[in-house]
Amino acid sequence: MKQFVSLVLAGALGAAGLPAAAQQAPSPYHTRVAVEAPIIAVEAAASGFGLYRSMQRNGLTNTELAALNKNDIPAFDRFSAGYYSTNYQTAGDLLCYPSLVLVPGLLALNPAVRSHYGQVVVLYIESLAAADALFLTSIGNIPRYRPYLYGPEGGDLRNGHIATNAFFAGHTAHTAAATFFAAKVFHDFHPGSRAEPYVWAGAALLPAAVAFTRIEAGKHFLSDNIVGYALGATCGVVVPQLHKVAGRHGVSLLPLQGVNVNGYAYSGLLLSKQL
Repeated sequence: MKQFVSLVLAGALGAAGLPAAAQQAPSPYHTRVAVEAPIIAVEAAASGFGLYRSMQRNGLTNTELAALNKNDIPAFDRFSAGYYSTNYQTAGDLLCYPSLVLVPGLLALNPAVRSHYGQVVVLYIESLAAADALFLTSIGNIPRYRPYLYGPEGGDLRNGHIATNAFFAGHTAHTAAATFFAAKVFHDFHPGSRAEPYVWAGAALLPAAVAFTRIEAGKHFLSDNIVGYALGATCGVVVPQLHKVAGRHGVSLLPLQGVNVNGYAYSGLLLSKQL
């Protein structure tokens, strides 16, 4: 699955039919260090605090584990209660972590993106940091038992503090943020490209595959993965969309500040839509 999706994305992002002059095309995004740096700093701070909160939580005792009842789980999640597999956990890791590095590498293969690569990388970091902040804030404040707690397997992991970090699926969220970001950037630099359906298909399939491995590994329930997928994909699409340059295709949202005719300073957001 990983190799197939990687080839699809690589072929699409480096499509040979793109004109060489695309390297000189203007960027579809507007970024400023004074805006992006504080945003990334806030995201990192939120992630750090969420991680700290999750680490303060104690794991379950053997008595508490014995009292768990899978009938207390919502019916749509109950099928995976008791699942546990180290093989699927490894498979999920191998799908997720390399993809986070692979995405910016594939984007660098595209001439139009490469000419604005620094800007795109900043937006990529911002997108991943947003997904990470949401994930760590969630596990730090919303404890939920992992599926493997409802079965006999798992060993000492069943008593660990991370055993209550089921909501929501971080691997799925981070992978979705990365792949949907790549598809969104490709779309913004090459709207109407014939490769778009394949790019979006690859972007959708890889995090879905990660979600499957996380369920089979007993790490997350179906609902945890659905939430992680949705939030990750949203971060991957919305962050670059909010930085779209006014006057180009679609809706753009940009920071705005200045001084009015009465001498008062103002700041806010400029929302624009090309008609």
